[in-house]
Amino acid sequence: MGDFFYTNMKQTLNLLLLLFTTMAFSQTENFSKEEIAVSTLIKGDLYTPKNGKSQKSLIILLAGSGPTNRNGNQIGMQNNSLKYLAEELTNGGYSVFTFDKRIIAQIIAGTVNESEARFDDLISDATSVADYFKKTNQYNKFIFAGHSEGSLVGMIAAQQTKADAYISLAGAGRSIDEVLVEQLEKQIPSLKEKTIAYLNLLKKGETFKNDTPVLNSLFRESVQPYMISWLKYNPQQEIKKVNCPTLIINGDKDLQVTPKDARLLNEAQQKSTLVIIKDMNHVFKTVTGDEKENMETYSKPEVKNNPELSETILKFLNNRL
Repeated sequence: MGDFFYTNMKQTLNLLLLLFTTMAFSQTENFSKEEIAVSTLIKGDLYTPKNGKSQKSLIILLAGSGPTNRNGNQIGMQNNSLKYLAEELTNGGYSVFTFDKRIIAQIIAGTVNESEARFDDLISDATSVADYFKKTNQYNKFIFAGHSEGSLVGMIAAQQTKADAYISLAGAGRSIDEVLVEQLEKQIPSLKEKTIAYLNLLKKGETFKNDTPVLNSLFRESVQPYMISWLKYNPQQEIKKVNCPTLIINGDKDLQVTPKDARLLNEAQQKSTLVIIKDMNHVFKTVTGDEKENMETYSKPEVKNNPELSETILKFLNNRL
């Protein structure tokens, strides 16, 4: 959450450079890519297989937390995780839409107001994308694939739009308060009880004045409404409501969301398919070394994804749709 909002001019300029280094329309050997504006806040890339190989199914990729763009990148963390995944899935015959989170458009326009942000905005954006493409009559099946925070967004959007399949990519299997307490306990054990007390207030819908500066990135007053809206949702409860073929994927080298979370989701859903990919980390890269090597891949845009990720998704979709 500390990286959720970027408001100063230097960061805005960096983000603009990041966005415009990608061409709005480009072609490769096996697919075309076209920029689509779903609304003033939602812009992204539509990947389409060439030569009429499309299966008339659209995969909507949902990015993780923070100001993440259509390629899976943030300022200082460019890894092209979603870009590579979109390309690989399109080469497998599926159309794919990846889009910038709404905060990117707000940063560019200078209209960011974090006190007005809500988790439900992300759900609304995801369902708006599905509605937009349904109206084109180009596709007869829709799949949500959500990464990290996008996993929870996707499972709720899948319910609301009656999606044909749902895929969780490194999604938390516990509510965000449990995850935050676990992370803070590892980093600053002395603040565990304070963190729990703050989260309990937020779960009641109550705001407060944070008196612990080191926790300001999580609990500053302007971000508390977003946290309150996020805490309403428990992934284990939401995934039970998903009534379509469900695939849950996690890497065993993920430092942020462990396979434990994937198993919790799988146990809650019961009819889902669970796959733990060996040597894959949170941004889909292959890691065989230590934690330093793992973190370095977050900022190596030239490193391709673990190939088992797209292979697993394609096998699942080909068998279940």
